[in-house]
Amino acid sequence: MILRRDVEDPHVGFVTLTGADVTADLRYAKVYFSAMGTPEQVVEATRALRRAKRFIRKGLADHLELRRVPELDFRLDTTAAQAQRIEILLQQVADEREKYGEVPPGDDDDEV
Repeated sequence: MILRRDVEDPHVGFVTLTGADVTADLRYAKVYFSAMGTPEQVVEATRALRRAKRFIRKGLADHLELRRVPELDFRLDTTAAQAQRIEILLQQVADEREKYGEVPPGDDDDEV
């Protein structure tokens, strides 16, 4: 909510927060995000988040009843990109098998 409503940097518009790991003492939080766009746009979105860090912490302090608001460490979440890469590789394997007529183990119709 703070990112969408209060942060005026247009580069933050490409950002989606995907998770956070907060230490037990609430001193630190690793905040994971994904960003759409070219690699340059992702770098710019990362910079925009880091520039807005103090502003975001203040917004959290205003909205949450916490004794201490954690220091924020923004980290790019590459899970979606990794999953997409795996999907591409699996499709390439399937295409190669189809091209050369290979049948994966267990997919033989001759077995009973």
